[in-house]
Amino acid sequence: METDEFLINLGADLDELAARTPCRELRAPAGQPGRPSPQLNRAMYGTCGGWTYVLEDWGMATWATGYQGKAESILPCEGEEILCLTANRFSPPALIIHAPDACALRADFGTDTGQGSALDAALSASGALCPSMPEVSEAEVVAYFEEYGERLPELVFTAVGAYTGVAIDDDAVKAGDLPGVLIAPA
Repeated sequence: METDEFLINLGADLDELAARTPCRELRAPAGQPGRPSPQLNRAMYGTCGGWTYVLEDWGMATWATGYQGKAESILPCEGEEILCLTANRFSPPALIIHAPDACALRADFGTDTGQGSALDAALSASGALCPSMPEVSEAEVVAYFEEYGERLPELVFTAVGAYTGVAIDDDAVKAGDLPGVLIAPA
């Protein structure tokens, strides 16, 4: 799927996409005087290799909320691969949703999809998989979370980067230099 088509399916405005405005310059229309609309969220996007990536900062991934709500326009199609990471702050836990074709697999951060896929291997290689009982003792699980729990999102992103080959310029993200759009969460 083309980048613009994917973003339109997420709720981006066609004119806004055409403008390719840096994210730092986007302003959500006022919902109340002096406050941005709660119905629109800023998102940065880009491409790397054959992948389109979307970065959101509202605590969830719009694609994941639409997918779980069965929004027809964003359901994965045969021949497409979608990999979505969502902090899922309003409905934990953080999730990985991997649709290597028309079927989607789901894993909580710290687990794999159970399919023995290349993504699962990347998660294992990056240290993003938590030990679980009964394979290890409760004390070992607790020790893992004490040592790596805060780094788990970083480890998952490292694994996904290794799997996809996607590299995102951290400085461009921090500066808001990537193109941005306003999207309405599904």
